[in-house]
Amino acid sequence: MVTTSLWDRLFGPQSAPDEWLVIAAGLAALAAVVPHRVWRVSRNAITIAHEGGHGLVALATGRSLEGIRLHSDTSGLTVSRGKPTGLGMILTAAAGYTAPPLLGLGGAWLLAAHHITLLLWLATALLLAMLAMIRNAYGALTVVLTGAAFLLVSWLTGPQVQSAFAYTAVWFLLLGGVRPAFELQSKRRRGGAPDSDADQLSRLTNVPPAIWLFLFHAVSVCSLIGGGRWLLGL
Repeated sequence: MVTTSLWDRLFGPQSAPDEWLVIAAGLAALAAVVPHRVWRVSRNAITIAHEGGHGLVALATGRSLEGIRLHSDTSGLTVSRGKPTGLGMILTAAAGYTAPPLLGLGGAWLLAAHHITLLLWLATALLLAMLAMIRNAYGALTVVLTGAAFLLVSWLTGPQVQSAFAYTAVWFLLLGGVRPAFELQSKRRRGGAPDSDADQLSRLTNVPPAIWLFLFHAVSVCSLIGGGRWLLGL
């Protein structure tokens, strides 16, 4: 009986939230992305998704993941071993800036299917798996706090609070996934970030960094449009 209850709670669909809650969650996420001072803190969550994307694709392409470091300036570093060129390395390098918006798109799909609790538990599981690869104290603290938030909300709160939290998190990934590519573009215009993901991809593929930046923009904007439509039920 307990097993059935847990199964239903995890995989069974929940009731759709009111439209005002979905819109309010989007506005809350926007407030965490647009103001510079708030973004300096909230960007840590985007960095977790960014570096997690590098790590996940590295493993998926057969590379050996050495570790992930997250820093207080919201930068990060993922180290993997394997062939220094080729498709696996290209996909790994391209996964960082595309991971947050694509995770947001996947989350929007789950929410559109009313799988709110499943989304919260999947996020917790991914953060727990990532924690095993963190190699510095600040990174461990950031991942633990983020994972604890998802776990506590999924276990201790009611449907309305879970919906508000899940929708805000997904909106944040979609909206917050757009800004880093613009920040990178601005840094490169000023002559900074010579070893950015776009520059590494350019050296790997002989494709100009601007093309890779365009790809980052395209993925993030398309994910925001598609995910936003799912969240709003359009």
